[in-house]
Amino acid sequence: MTADAIRAGRTALGIELGSTRIKACLVGEDPSEVLAVGEHAWENQLVDGRWSYALDDVWAGVQAAYSTLADDVESRYGVRPETFGAIGVSAMMHGYLPFGDDDELLVPFRTWRNTSTAQAATELTTAFGVNIPLRWSIAHLYQAVLDGEPHVARTRFVTTLAGYVHWKLTGQRVLGVGDASGMFPIDDATRGYDSGMVSTFDELVVGRVPQFRLAGLLPDILSVGGPAGELTAAGAALLDPSGVLRAGVLLCPPEGDAGTGMVATNSVAPRAGNVSAGTSIFAMVVLERALQKVHDELDVVTTPAGDPVAMVHCNNGASELAAWVSIFRRFAEAAGVPVDADTAFAALFSEALAGEADAGGVLAYNQLAGEPIAGLDEGRPLVVRSNDSSFTLANFMRAQLYGVFATLSIGMAVLDDEGVELDRMFAHGGVFRTAGVAQRFLAAALGSPVSVAETASEGGPWGMAVLAAYAASGAELSLSDYLESRVFLGASVTVAEPHPDDVAGFASYLTRYRAGLAIERAATQAL
Repeated sequence: MTADAIRAGRTALGIELGSTRIKACLVGEDPSEVLAVGEHAWENQLVDGRWSYALDDVWAGVQAAYSTLADDVESRYGVRPETFGAIGVSAMMHGYLPFGDDDELLVPFRTWRNTSTAQAATELTTAFGVNIPLRWSIAHLYQAVLDGEPHVARTRFVTTLAGYVHWKLTGQRVLGVGDASGMFPIDDATRGYDSGMVSTFDELVVGRVPQFRLAGLLPDILSVGGPAGELTAAGAALLDPSGVLRAGVLLCPPEGDAGTGMVATNSVAPRAGNVSAGTSIFAMVVLERALQKVHDELDVVTTPAGDPVAMVHCNNGASELAAWVSIFRRFAEAAGVPVDADTAFAALFSEALAGEADAGGVLAYNQLAGEPIAGLDEGRPLVVRSNDSSFTLANFMRAQLYGVFATLSIGMAVLDDEGVELDRMFAHGGVFRTAGVAQRFLAAALGSPVSVAETASEGGPWGMAVLAAYAASGAELSLSDYLESRVFLGASVTVAEPHPDDVAGFASYLTRYRAGLAIERAATQAL
């Protein structure tokens, strides 16, 4: 009985702090089965010109997501969870959370979305010989050094959002290797921080911040499937202020949203890839060999098991698309026929299928923030069309969906030039909940088949729950074998082949999109 399993803690809980939603997902003894979910909406704020979230909002959101999950469990199974087999925490990767001697946050959380680290990223890329993107934690830290920020000398610990939440729940300052790989480059052989690059960084900084040593500031890296501490009494009270949840639950290593996306799509083995679409959109391809050159469009991170992955990361994903859907929902409400979000998305996405293959001359730029792959320091969302365009709802919606995938397509072309080969590409995220639309257009953008599993809309939180279940199982199998044999065996998967008309239409759209980036740049100067 499911209720008995919940009472006995034969379950695993995953919590993921995304850019617009904090979600919780509970799985049972079969980790492929989702028992309950909970979520809380939140938004970043501009604080002193930087994108941030307040730590009070972190905990309010985590508690709200957990509470709604516990309510869901109670309503479905008549029991409120008091314990779990394991808990895992994941969150948006990268960013900058520096803490001082008294564990106080020294500056507001600087998220991955900030693009104010160009000088640091450029200098570190040259010094290390690998691409260091603007959003990486080490770029934020080094930019603070270059800018002479006084907090740097007082910094005693730097972590990611997942690392911070895990620390407060367990007292352990640790990370899984996947999340750590978005802080600082990883040595493929040791699966720890690259010691040579750590020394290089210290040499760069010593003249500006005497006695500075990077190694002591970074979280310890733990292996996937291993223990990462237990839920303390204080941690249990943070997660569940009602007092029902008991201390002592095993926690697995905290991970980043890229790693949980790989798990959620069974894409942790070489030649496997996945696309995760949310506030940002990124593609991950597990590498068979090292990249031949350094590319600004690609950064190398790792799977949760530590294998190297080429990442194409675009700061802007489906947020602008969601904003337009909200506008149409408000119109429906004003017209006296209100519809819920799922109905609106389904109707508008289905309408996009009726659009012309090239979106009829309509272009949509989804840049709410800067987009390094497109050469944009700042973003301005735009809809642009020629005077002879066919401005219909169908073309408008197709242009919006194409716009979500346009910069990703630009970055993926670099992987093609590197000769990186793929056996399969999976996709996940809420944009794929409407069957056969976003998946079809992504196949056209990539020029290759795209698979979507039944669990695609659950995404990262479910992937984190699976990692927690893997730790609770004792991790006797490799992560890849565990996913194949215990999670995805017999899973229902739909595959969209690239349609020739869509491929040609998207290529035409992308040519106009590239040319129109000049309009986007002009808009950032004028608005």
